[in-house]
This record gives sequence, C-alpha cells and structure tokens, in this order.
Amino acid sequence: MEKIAIFPGSFDPITLGHYDIIKRGIPLFDKIIVAIGVNADKKYMFSLEERKRFIEESFKDEPSISVVTYEGLTIDLCKKMNAKFILRGLRNPADFEFEKAIAHTNRKLSKIETVFLLTAANTSYISSSIVRDVLRNGGEYELLVPPAVRIIKK
Repeated sequence: MEKIAIFPGSFDPITLGHYDIIKRGIPLFDKIIVAIGVNADKKYMFSLEERKRFIEESFKDEPSISVVTYEGLTIDLCKKMNAKFILRGLRNPADFEFEKAIAHTNRKLSKIETVFLLTAANTSYISSSIVRDVLRNGGEYELLVPPAVRIIKK
C-alpha cells in the first residue's frame, strides 16, 4: 500500500519553510499531495491559480509531489485521495499546541495520522503572513520564498 500524505495549507504564498517541509517529507512518503484549502471567508493576496502555479513550478522535477485544491475538511480529502497521513510543519510551541488539537480531532474523526516535522532553524521564523507584509511594504521578499514566487512585481 502506498504511503500518501496530504500537506494542507493556504500557501498564500508558499514560503521556504513550506518548501523545506515538503522536500524533507519526500523520503518519508511515496506521494505528497500539497492541498490548497479554499476558505470563502478569507481574503487572499494571491489567486488560487497563482498559489497552485507557484507550488507546481517549485516541484516540477519531483514526480512524487502533486497539487490539488479543496474545500471542507482535510480528513475528507484524505479519504478521497486514499491518504493515511497529514504532514505538518512546526515552527514553535504555539504551532505545536494548535496543531496538536487538530491532530487529535482528526484522529478521533478518522484513522488519519498526523506527522510533524520541525522546521529548519534557518526557516523557522518565516510565515506566509510575514511574506505578505514584506511584499506589501516593498521589502526583499525574495529571501523568504522559492524561486517560483520571486517573479512578483513589487
């Protein structure tokens, strides 16, 4: 049986932190599905198509990585995609507490296991909200994102 993991998020935009977690997850799973969640109540800086393109371009040479978009519960997507794992990155203790509650809930509602990877020390401070703030203010966002995202006009 294939080991398939879902790596969910809004990826607005994908950061070097996300990129690192996905790359480090490749040897752990046969397939990683990067799942861009759609929340109608949320205001995004980048369109769904842009976010998907950034990720696809970043992993174009990785056949075990695919990208999908979804609405609803991540565990429902896991069932649909036959994934037994959710992959998540942890930057700090606050992330752990938040993610732990979600992981317990997901396991209560399904048989899905959550696998946590600690972010690398050199990317642990990066978040999509920080990248958006740097972008909005004309800063050097290029230091925080993969090359596919570095094409944005300031």
